[in-house]
Parts: sequence; structure tokens; C-alpha cells
Amino acid sequence: MSEMTAGAKAGVERVWTGGCACGGVRYEITAQPGPISFCHCGQCRRQHSHVGAYTTFPRDALRRVKEDTLAWYASSDRARRGFCSRCGSGLFWEGEGNPNVDVTAGSLDEPTGLCADRHIWIDFKEDYYDLPDDGLLRRASTDPDNHSKVES
Repeated sequence: MSEMTAGAKAGVERVWTGGCACGGVRYEITAQPGPISFCHCGQCRRQHSHVGAYTTFPRDALRRVKEDTLAWYASSDRARRGFCSRCGSGLFWEGEGNPNVDVTAGSLDEPTGLCADRHIWIDFKEDYYDLPDDGLLRRASTDPDNHSKVES
């Protein structure tokens, strides 16, 4: 077995696939996705009914194979979220002017080969849960590297 990087198996060349629960949206990723980030911001908690789990990669590596039911919601003046209008699955986060895109980890087909490496926006976590001592990086909203990581 090859040595693991923070996000995935080193040297793996493949296409990752995923989609929503009902099949109305399907996508392919043609670049190595970054490690999984757990986002604790209020928008992610509302979108996912708990924390958001995302992987990040260059926007031009995303190919939407089927988008019959893909809808977008402007969640702020600088970002939008893509979801399935039929089954409600959250799928994408796109920041305005950002060369990268985030995909929800739960929408990826298995096996992903990805690993989590950080909790972000931890200063916005809700009071109904505790952050586990899981050894992952923890970043507050004010930290300069409070974002998902792109594999290099």
C-alpha cells in the first residue's frame, strides 16, 4: 500500500464521482481532492443539520455529468451553495472569484481514499456539541488558513 498524505493516497490518478441521493445531479472530479475539512459555521450547520464536511479542488476539475435538478442558493454576498432541488442533498460550495470549489464529502461515491485534516470556523460551533480531541487541526474564523486545503 502506498504512503498516505494528509488528504489521500499519494500518486493516485483517478476520477472521483458523486451525486445527490435521488440521482438528479451527478459529477466527476478529475484532480486529486484535498483532505476533508469539517466546517462549524452557522451556514454549514443549517445547510447540513450539523457540521459540513467538504473537500476542495480546482474549479476546472469539476465536471457536472447530470444537473437536471441542480439549484443554487446565494448563501452570502460572496458565495453560493449548490443542492438538488428534488431530494435536498447539499453538494457544492463556490466562493466568488475563488479558483477552487468545495464538494460535500458525503456526496462522493465510495471509496474516496480521503482523510480529514481540520476543523474550521470552530469559534462558530453550536453549544449542543463538543469538539472531540481527534488530533485534527483547529482553525477559528480569524485564522489566515481557516479554509479547506487543496492538494498540491
